Amino acid sequence: MAKRNYAKEGRWQATPEQVARRVERNRDRRAAIKKGLVKKGDGKEIDHIDAPRRGSLAGAKTRVVSRAVNRRKQPKRS
Repeated sequence: MAKRNYAKEGRWQATPEQVARRVERNRDRRAAIKKGLVKKGDGKEIDHIDAPRRGSLAGAKTRVVSRAVNRRKQPKRS
């Protein structure tokens, strides 16, 4: 397995598309906190059900799951 290129990852995370997706993820997390579904340090995450791999997350249904369940769902990376 190749070593991670942290500089490349940083440039990718700073692209406008990825910044917009991060903003949407944070917005959904804050909404769940406001509803009382999650709180800081509880080990829960917001799962975007059937979210598109690219583009906006707006309108994607969400649910609260444990960190382990959400990370298990992630696609394999090579």
